[in-house]
Amino acid sequence: MFLQGGPGSEAPRPTLVPATPPWLPRALQDYRVVMLDQRGTGRSTPVSAARLAGLDPIGQASYLSHFRADEIVNDCELVREALGVRTWTLLGQSFGGFTALHYLSTRPGSLAGAIITGGLSAVRRPIDDVYAATWRIMIDKSEGYYRRFPEDRERVRALSRLCAQGAITLPNGDAVSRERFRTIGHRLGMQGGIEQLHYLLELDHTSPAFAHDLEAALPFGGRNPIYSVLHESSYADGVATRWSAERTMPDRVRDDVTLLAGEHLHRSLFDEDRELRPFAVAADLLAEHEWNQLYFPERLAEAEVPVAAAVYQADAYVPLEFSLETAGLLPDCRTWVTSEYEHNGLRMGAGVLDHLIGLLTGRRWL
Repeated sequence: MFLQGGPGSEAPRPTLVPATPPWLPRALQDYRVVMLDQRGTGRSTPVSAARLAGLDPIGQASYLSHFRADEIVNDCELVREALGVRTWTLLGQSFGGFTALHYLSTRPGSLAGAIITGGLSAVRRPIDDVYAATWRIMIDKSEGYYRRFPEDRERVRALSRLCAQGAITLPNGDAVSRERFRTIGHRLGMQGGIEQLHYLLELDHTSPAFAHDLEAALPFGGRNPIYSVLHESSYADGVATRWSAERTMPDRVRDDVTLLAGEHLHRSLFDEDRELRPFAVAADLLAEHEWNQLYFPERLAEAEVPVAAAVYQADAYVPLEFSLETAGLLPDCRTWVTSEYEHNGLRMGAGVLDHLIGLLTGRRWL
């Protein structure tokens, strides 16, 4: 069972030439693969402003509270039972790994194994610790970017000034604020993202190419509203989020517009983006919602399920030290720490999955 990253994205649609997703041919050598459109995405009754229009904000927030990892696991169990499968192996990418951890916490008897790529979430860590750590990582990645492309620092500074004047707009006419523009740093957490960001910044900001490429580079938007509305809830393990990323932004970042953000949501996004605006009040309610517990350390410690996990040395979204703490809770977690790949390593070909299948099956040693 492939558990997609996100949250809020549908499963990838497979093609043969070129192979998409690129890890699929390797997976099919050992497994049959089920790819689920997680609830609220793709063909699984997608979340949209139109679908929620008949509900008041409290009703919208209540509805949206049922799209986290715990409910996805419940759906997976229904699919497993419908297929007549006694146990299966999970492949969880990023948020899919978070979902796999909930699966291991609550339904280990349904699992023959789990492969996790960039998704060992921060079990027992407060959400503010996670966002504070990812801000530090993004400071380092920003400075590394400017060492490679030093001329881009002034370019980012100039574009940020234009954002403050309302002079940078997207193809739909939305003005991009300085804080929203800062999230182009999301690209720095991905393989090839450094070059992609540089190519964006070298475009003339008055060109349609820049507007369209900027829109594509911004992580939060209207195509997958769950990703924006419920993103912080992914780290809410029995607590309210209260706009954690915005609250934990370091003063150094606030004072220096050239220090870029990653998956750091800001509240004003729901006023700026016309497609997300209908979710604004519900998003505020969800930010104050006391979420239920997702991970149970004592149950993870009893889950006798083999796990093979890729932990990326400089992961911008899932901090290394917290991932290793979580790995230490699992009785049989074979952890591969690598600096060869960024957070999207699974999508770089067959290498990551081949390595992890080898660890899981015992054909490869740590």
